[in-house]
Amino acid sequence: MKTKAVRIYGKEDLRLEEFELPELKEDEILMEIISDSVCMSTYKEALQGEDHQRVNKDIGERPVIVGHECAGIVRKVGRKWKDQYKENETYTIQPALNIEGSMASVGYSFEYCGGDATFIIVPDIVMEKGCLLPFDSGNGFFQASLAEPMSCIIGAFHSMYHGERGVYSHEMGIVKGGKSALLACCGPMGLGAVGYMLNCDRRPGLLVVTDIDEERLQRAQTLFTEEYAKERGVELHFVNTAKEENEAETLRALTGGTGFDDVSVYAPVRQVIETADKILGFDGCLNFFAGPVDPELSAMFNFFNVHYKMTHIVGSSGGNTEDMMECLKMSGEGILNPAVMVTHVGGMNAVIDTTLNLPKINGGKKLVYVGIDMELTAIGEFEEKGKEDLRFHRLAEITKKNNGLWCAEAENYLLNNF
Repeated sequence: MKTKAVRIYGKEDLRLEEFELPELKEDEILMEIISDSVCMSTYKEALQGEDHQRVNKDIGERPVIVGHECAGIVRKVGRKWKDQYKENETYTIQPALNIEGSMASVGYSFEYCGGDATFIIVPDIVMEKGCLLPFDSGNGFFQASLAEPMSCIIGAFHSMYHGERGVYSHEMGIVKGGKSALLACCGPMGLGAVGYMLNCDRRPGLLVVTDIDEERLQRAQTLFTEEYAKERGVELHFVNTAKEENEAETLRALTGGTGFDDVSVYAPVRQVIETADKILGFDGCLNFFAGPVDPELSAMFNFFNVHYKMTHIVGSSGGNTEDMMECLKMSGEGILNPAVMVTHVGGMNAVIDTTLNLPKINGGKKLVYVGIDMELTAIGEFEEKGKEDLRFHRLAEITKKNNGLWCAEAENYLLNNF
């Protein structure tokens, strides 16, 4: 069977190609991909090529398919997996395989398995690790694509921990009913984090969200109102720290001077990290979520407080299968809406330019449907494009009645009309 896919051959060398897949082995699964969302990690992969820690050194001769936030339909199941996976049912992939002694991941390390392809061969190791996960497509394929980035967010909160003096064990997770801050957090992943914090089973009593971009802050406040948060028992504040003379003092004041139990950093910026340190309370946990490109990124951290106030720091890079299953369950039940992350939609022809220019494209998540050709288009541009193309006019109508968000109805219309 032929597939069309974006493969990486080297640094900034992505190619959209059509090629023949090898014959399916008895321990493999053939999957048709419907959607994939473009991750900043794939941008880093494209920049670093074979130097990336997850990418094979021989991609010049054996290129790999990029993309790892995908959802699709199983079309053929090898004999080994016939009893566990069913043809024509919908699945998504947890790309972080966590193979002992290996960094191999879907979208980085496999010739025939990645999100930016029409058809892929899922290797045995994915099923062995329990990383091929079913989902209900009634909420849209895009919801399952977004489960992977959401799992990273969920995993970050699960990795935070707290304790008490003289007790040599930790309680994992953010403080339930505590004081939390999300810094530089109105980008796509940040909005996912806000949505999770307001709807998870360990909701804080106080949540402060900061950014320096007023437009992004305004959008966040539209999506997550104070009333929405109050209904969930959370006091919610948004702060534009660019307008504050002393942002640390302003943020600490919102806690009544105690400082925060949990602080997450969503931008790899020294100033943001140091502000996070300054606003920690007793036993405060700082989660450095933002993945830096600069291997020399450093910041000052108050070790007086480490010693006497039990402040501490954790870093997280990706979620696990349980985190992804939590997201699929919450979104399937309508508790969590990952669509808040999506601002642009496109087709397979948009993958390469979108990936290579991702930091330059404003907005949130870029969602692609690999079976269609469509230039990357902001949801906010649908109405203008609809003046010349009635299909965009219809997409504008659908998203407008859904608070400007992408949704299953929009996805169905797109797949049936483009």
